Amino acid sequence: EATGKITDCHGNPFNEKGAVNYEQAKKLALALIDSGSDGVVVAATTGESPTLSWEEEMRLFSEVKSAVGNRGTIIAYTGSNSTAEAVEATKKAEKIGVDGCLLVVPYYNKPNQEGIYQHFKAVAENTSLPIIMYNIPSRVVINMSVETIVRLSRIDNIVGVKEACGDMGHVAKTLDNADKDFLIWSGNDNDTFHIMALGGYGTIGVATHLVGKQIKKMMDNILGGKLAEAAVIHRQLLPLVDALFIEPNPAPLKYALNHIGFNVGKPRLPLVEVSQKSAAIIKETLKKYQVDLPA
Repeated sequence: EATGKITDCHGNPFNEKGAVNYEQAKKLALALIDSGSDGVVVAATTGESPTLSWEEEMRLFSEVKSAVGNRGTIIAYTGSNSTAEAVEATKKAEKIGVDGCLLVVPYYNKPNQEGIYQHFKAVAENTSLPIIMYNIPSRVVINMSVETIVRLSRIDNIVGVKEACGDMGHVAKTLDNADKDFLIWSGNDNDTFHIMALGGYGTIGVATHLVGKQIKKMMDNILGGKLAEAAVIHRQLLPLVDALFIEPNPAPLKYALNHIGFNVGKPRLPLVEVSQKSAAIIKETLKKYQVDLPA
């Protein structure tokens, strides 16, 4: 539970020259916590990890952790498709003092299920930090099987999975068979209601940047047994979620944040700014919502 029930996948800011804007990154992390989040995941997909150097990532972990202090949890993204690299990055993050690490299923080299198991096992054996696995077959091409997740749930410091497979049967089977203390976070904003209703723990989201308090209210309603009330909030938020994924994440989110006055700059290539058509849809959609993020 030290990792946080509502956690933002921090949208890392860049300055006008494309360099990491560390001051604005700290400001965003604090604003996210002020708008309902328990903590932030730093330098993951929404933080544009593929185009960050490890040096930039480690500095982000350090600076954001220092700024947030005890106000929220800092989860460092240390995933890689090289097990040795993931182990080394996780060790460095632990020395910095983060609260846990998020690691994606290895991508591109396409390990089988035994390879996935050995990858996460090796990382867990080299750190005392809580490890959250990230299952996102739409980006990785491999779906971590229920059987593999259940095996890994038996390892003490593998505390849960950020689940973005989109298959609620897969989620339900995992919950039924994994270690009793194993946690599942929703990895897709449009799945948070369903995963929480099945017995999931929380969300590691993107829409939480803008409507964190509303998502928290939805989750509180689910935990309080008020599914009908939670479903109303879920349906109300879906158009915003759709707008935030109208083009590859985090380009729509960055447009939205810039539009409301929270400057995060442009994405780094090969990601580009959203098209004029998408920008108009995002702008129009935002008019329908009360934004929780303090600018």
